[in-house]
Amino acid sequence: MAERCRIYVTRPIPEAARERLCEACLNVELNAGERGLTREELLRNLAGHEGVLTFLTDKIDAEIIARADGLRVIANCAVGFDNIDVRAATEHGIIVTNTPEVLTDAAADLAWALLMAAARRVVEADRFVREGRFHGWEPGLMLGAEWVGKTLAVIGVGRIGAAFALRSKGFRMRVLYVNPHRREDLERELGARRVDLETALREADFVSLHVPLTPETRHLVNAERLAMMKPTAYLVNTSRGPVVDEAALVEALRARRIAGAALDVYEHEPQLAPGLAELENVVLAPHIGSATVETRTRMIMLAAENVFAAMRGETPPNIVNPEVLGRRR
Repeated sequence: MAERCRIYVTRPIPEAARERLCEACLNVELNAGERGLTREELLRNLAGHEGVLTFLTDKIDAEIIARADGLRVIANCAVGFDNIDVRAATEHGIIVTNTPEVLTDAAADLAWALLMAAARRVVEADRFVREGRFHGWEPGLMLGAEWVGKTLAVIGVGRIGAAFALRSKGFRMRVLYVNPHRREDLERELGARRVDLETALREADFVSLHVPLTPETRHLVNAERLAMMKPTAYLVNTSRGPVVDEAALVEALRARRIAGAALDVYEHEPQLAPGLAELENVVLAPHIGSATVETRTRMIMLAAENVFAAMRGETPPNIVNPEVLGRRR
């Protein structure tokens, strides 16, 4: 495999993962810069490589794929793969893989951290103290919301959504979930109830989004659906930014039509919708759902193993376009 394995990595990666790649491949080229690559740089740098390790910021479109002569596998270091034109890759006989499971716990934990921070106004309180405005305990200072015993709506219960839902058990929450099919395990473990989206939005005190970005889920939460939520409810989004109409969310938060929100992803990332950053009732994180040392290392190692399997002519463990196997170039 080493004689023909030339790999390009579009971002800096942990040393252990880099060493693993170098052990197995003759040539590993790494973008060591702090910024992501431009489209022109991707077009230029992918040439002559059999494999590429990409990240969610790398937009691998049909033209890049068509011009990446010799490319055999695109290993995306993320669960989602909406940054890659999978159809074009399949048409050119290129395997696409992702890194599910390894980031499930980190992502579910971050969603809970955001929910709690929004409900208890942690970021706002931190800023209040740092700015010297704290002059002693007051009975009405920074009153927030409790989540114990409240109603939680989980929109999408794949690996991460299900892990997030299961973490609610210790809080004795009433759990509603929205999903294309039943999750009897969640119903059995949590007494969860499968409902439609509108019911979930109307009844929930906390709504957490865990759906992939597809044409059907783009602006899944829009102005009309935000208006269905309780004025005391909170929205958490750790899935993909365009699942929420961000401009509509700004208006809902500004008018206090919902109590608050917490976001790790943005519709036009890294740009924010006008007015979002000025709002006190929203917690904003810089897309850190998988940002632990352990998880990021596991993601890179899994992406590397996907590449190695493809180079050996085997089916990678996390292939997202298995139909390509019959048309490899």
